Amino acid sequence: MVAFLIVLGSLVVLITLLNMKTSRSDGTFLGNIHPFRKLMLHIMPTRNESVVYYDDYVKVDALERYVKDINARLHVDYTHCIVGAIANGMKKAPSMNRFVVGRRLYQRKGIWITFSMKRKKLNRQAKLSAVKRQVPQDQSFFELVSALNENIKVERSDAKTYQDKELGLLSKIPRPVLRVGVKFLRWLDYYGLLPASFIQNDAMYTSIFAANLGSLGMSAGFHHLYEWGTCPLFVMIGHAEERVFVEDGKMVIHKVIPLRFTFDERIDDGLNAGLGIKGVVDALEHPYELLGCVATDGSDDHAIGDPPDSKPIPTGCLGAKDTVVKNAAVRAKVPAQLG
Repeated sequence: MVAFLIVLGSLVVLITLLNMKTSRSDGTFLGNIHPFRKLMLHIMPTRNESVVYYDDYVKVDALERYVKDINARLHVDYTHCIVGAIANGMKKAPSMNRFVVGRRLYQRKGIWITFSMKRKKLNRQAKLSAVKRQVPQDQSFFELVSALNENIKVERSDAKTYQDKELGLLSKIPRPVLRVGVKFLRWLDYYGLLPASFIQNDAMYTSIFAANLGSLGMSAGFHHLYEWGTCPLFVMIGHAEERVFVEDGKMVIHKVIPLRFTFDERIDDGLNAGLGIKGVVDALEHPYELLGCVATDGSDDHAIGDPPDSKPIPTGCLGAKDTVVKNAAVRAKVPAQLG
């Protein structure tokens, strides 16, 4: 009887200590949040019952010129620009860089962007790969592109990546053992016990996942969120298309790229989601100012989204002196009730 009570007491102490632990290697616990948002974490415990879908677009007139000009310095395509634009959105709306684990809300440490790519370019039979990259606050677009190109070079080589090794090992584990193993990893993650090395190398522990279907000539759909990992945002990018707009009472045609976002509304409200989306659109529609790095001598290099005073942020963009925050979400079509 005494032994039983000791074991029971030890279990109670262990469970209590585990639930008191709020630290994680990849995030900072946000305990001081609105009671309603705290309740949301319990009444909507999974990502896919908490999703909101946003549909937006980017006019690509300036982006097409920009990609052509910057390729005189280094190889850049739309995917590079999209990753850079997402970084701008995250910097302009830091609350979008949050995640929910263990029914708790965390601010992620660092901006991490994952995007999918074909292991062999334009090969329908080639395997998909997910590339995860951290974007430091002071990193320039030139530095980001150079790093991404190195990642892509490795993925398209014959070298085995961490992901290859991980998936290869998991595929050899018997199904019952794998099922138990996955549950154990989820348990570790729930209590913030998952090793930092595991989190850093897993593509699903990321700020956002981007899939550029436009590079394959496809339209964009709305993607689900993964319950594995900590990714609260997914964006799908479609191929460029022409749309009719009414400007000054006249119909005009613009070439646009559709952007379709899936968002876990537990991390923040609709207004801030709209600000993040606007930050992405701003960078893609004003790449010369917000991404820069066109000059071959590096004279226009600057941190993504933070141009020098001599080349200010364009009128109407987030961060410009004339920007009115209350109107920032209109372009992103954010329903008022989400805020």
